[in-house]
Parts: sequence; structure tokens; C-alpha cells
Amino acid sequence: MTVTLPPFEEVAVFHGHVCPGLAFGYRASEYAIECLKTARSEDEEMVAIVENDACMIDAIQYITGCTAGKGNLIFRDHGKPVYTFILRNREKAVRIAQRSAFSLDDLFPETVDIRTRMSAGTATAADGARMQELRAAMIEKILSAPLDEIYECKEIKPELPERARIFRSVPCAVCGEPVSEQRARVQDGNIVCIPCFDEYTRGW
Repeated sequence: MTVTLPPFEEVAVFHGHVCPGLAFGYRASEYAIECLKTARSEDEEMVAIVENDACMIDAIQYITGCTAGKGNLIFRDHGKPVYTFILRNREKAVRIAQRSAFSLDDLFPETVDIRTRMSAGTATAADGARMQELRAAMIEKILSAPLDEIYECKEIKPELPERARIFRSVPCAVCGEPVSEQRARVQDGNIVCIPCFDEYTRGW
């Protein structure tokens, strides 16, 4: 199956800028489509479980059609460049994890010193210009490297999440704004939203 991806520049317009993170997400999406032998998800045919909330995710949403709004993009706050893609109709899934050996800090060690100076507020204009050159080189490296050099793709047993559901909204007794009933809380016998809820905890 041959799938034509949208140009990287088109994805960058959606994201708002060009960066290495977007390039990583572009290649992860490409690998998912290749490994699953599928096309872009028009509805909820594919589910993506992403383990970070960085630039990569915009590329994944744009290319795969797995989006937060449709409910077929699930975020798990693990801080890892790891992505699981599941096909509902074929009950097939792959887990795509970035290889530790493909580290931009190792491939472009000069960036480490420049970032240190930037954080300390001692970077020069020359540092800024050089960082832009290095970022362009990083993006080119990510977009041109073999997929299996960047990522490891493993077929796994799919754990199909429930399809997205629509819940009734109810007014918050404090602010009056509507809140989806599955996210509402009960406080003093009234339904309230999370921001208005006075959470009680004893530390566990």
C-alpha cells in the first residue's frame, strides 16, 4: 500500500513553526502508517496513544487524523517519545518508540553548550544564528534518516479504548458555566465544575 503524506511544510503551517519536534512527529506518523498499512483516519478508525504533549503531537494529529477533538488521540503524561497506534477494524496495534541512540544532543553536541549559554542569558547573536543553522541540520537529519534508525516499531496486542462519548452538560452551582456531567463534582450537595471544587485531601 502506497500512502502519500502531506508535505512537511504543510504540517508546519498547521503547527505554526518548523522545529525538530515536528519532524520527529512527522516521521513517527509515517512509520505508523507504514507499519499498519493504513491511510489517514477519517473518523475513529485509528487511535493514537501519545506519551508526551510536545510539538510531535501536532504532526501526529495532522497526518494520522487522530485528534483530541474526535477522541481518538489519548494523552498519557509520561514525558516519553513513545506512540501507540491502534486500528479498530483490524484489531492491530504498533508501539513506536524513539531509539536512545538517535539523540540530537549526541548527534549535534554543539547545541548543548549553546543552550546552556541561552539559559544563563550569556548567549551571543552568533550563538543564536548558529543555533538556527544547527536546528535546520537537525530537521534535515530527522526527515532523511531511515525510519528504523530513529524509531523502533513493535507490533503489540491492542487494548482498544472505548469510543468517544458525548455527555450532557449541567450548570455549575458556583460559576454558572456548563460542565460535562462526567467531569462534574459534588460539593455541599451541589454540582460544581473542577475549578470551583474545593478539593479536600489528607495527603494520600
